[in-house]
Amino acid sequence: MEMKTTLWNRYHTHLCHRPEIGLSLDISRMKFADSFFAQMEPAIQGAFSEMRDLEGGTIANRDEGRMVGHYWLRNPSLSPSPDIRREIEAATDQILKFSTKIHNGTISAENGTPFTNVLIIGIGGSALGPQFVADALASPTDRMKTYFLDNTDPDGIDKVFGALGASVAQTLTLVISKSGSTKETRNGMLEAKAAYQRAGLDFSRHAVAVTGAGSELDRSAQAEGWLERFPMWDWVGGRTSVTSAVGLLPAALQGIDITALLEGAKACDIITRRGETTCNPAAVMALMWHYATEGRGTKDLVMIPYKDRLLLFSRYLQQLIMESIGKEFDRDGVTVNQGLTVYGNKGSTDQHAYVQQLREGVANFFVTFIEVLKDREGDSLLVEENFTSGDFLFGFFRGTRAALYENGRESMTITINQVDAYTIGVLIALFERAVGLYASMININAYHQPGVEAGKKAAGTVIALQKSVMGLLQQEQRSLTAEAIAALLGKPEEAELVFAILRHLAANKDRGIIQESADTIAEVRFIIVQ
Repeated sequence: MEMKTTLWNRYHTHLCHRPEIGLSLDISRMKFADSFFAQMEPAIQGAFSEMRDLEGGTIANRDEGRMVGHYWLRNPSLSPSPDIRREIEAATDQILKFSTKIHNGTISAENGTPFTNVLIIGIGGSALGPQFVADALASPTDRMKTYFLDNTDPDGIDKVFGALGASVAQTLTLVISKSGSTKETRNGMLEAKAAYQRAGLDFSRHAVAVTGAGSELDRSAQAEGWLERFPMWDWVGGRTSVTSAVGLLPAALQGIDITALLEGAKACDIITRRGETTCNPAAVMALMWHYATEGRGTKDLVMIPYKDRLLLFSRYLQQLIMESIGKEFDRDGVTVNQGLTVYGNKGSTDQHAYVQQLREGVANFFVTFIEVLKDREGDSLLVEENFTSGDFLFGFFRGTRAALYENGRESMTITINQVDAYTIGVLIALFERAVGLYASMININAYHQPGVEAGKKAAGTVIALQKSVMGLLQQEQRSLTAEAIAALLGKPEEAELVFAILRHLAANKDRGIIQESADTIAEVRFIIVQ
């Protein structure tokens, strides 16, 4: 009884309740000391100051010499120049007008029928945000059904076009890439073009580009006469692009109220811009991240939304948080190997999966629950006397939270009234701001991604080596081991990679490589078939 009374006092003392945006943040089950907020106040005030500079147009992405302006997307009046403001407003207006023309049939498919599907081709921030929004806000009254190509996996691509079937003729395709040269997106576009051609269709009459002005994709779309081109700006990073055309265009085509989504994000920005720490849910959350991980990423963040519609939220947050926070060096060039690992499931599914380990296994995490007060539209069936399915979901949530806390596992809870476009905008803005504030406190650059760029470069070397291997086999016209091929290429240290390349090619008969059997891996020989 005494513990519950103490927890109640802790709950109402520390609850960050913001009814203006329909959200509250409960940190009572995080075991920070009473002195924690006072100790961290200078750090969070420093983060607020940096955030004001960022929103004012300072060069926040120092590696690339870029401003960081995703907050302007939902409040263009804050942008640092009239030109940027006009561009944002024009893009939103263009999205609304184009989606209306698609919906009313003013712009129709090549065969004259209305578009009924929208295929989004992108990767990373050009897919994860739109996927989350599409899944969270889907309804039986959607104007268009959404599909995604978000990888360069041939089987995955076939699966999507298999699902589309003959309806590819009524499918509008959005190709989303800032540079237009991202390989996964380019490959998806080429695969889509081929699928339209197989159906006897002109891809350009079904295609829309979301890209940077003058990019490779922009030039191709213009030359080929695509239906429309929408802007991406260098001051919007992929992981914070969901309130740009990247996320707004797919959502508007689906039939989602993007005006409400932008209003929710704007309202949350206003709340989380304020410098009174304990009344700012993004600041409180960032401070809890700092407390839980000692500001060094020592624990993982487990997201458990008790709502099916929020299942993909953890995937979206993986990129937003981990790409922003996971850095080898701080802003002073000191090696810090920072990070904040994110994973999640949904309640109460998780109670039949990994909650067992969360409660009794290694305590290397803290939980963020999301509670949604509204169960559904309309009345609910009574599954027991006076109890609905939603009552049981609520009971499972409270029970899991209590069971974890009783065993020393910490958690915080975000409570929202309902899942709608406005609230999704609120959640997006909340976590974007928390990421920025936390990054400032731990002195890392949240707005660049050198590790991603390194991975792209490394992938390029694999493709280059594959070209060399194929060229050599064409020239030699004999079977060779991977070691022999590597030696002939003057790269004996790459024998393992040569073997991996050839094994992959040999598994796909259309590539013309035959793998001969042998007693050991080192003796396996490969030959090219003419």
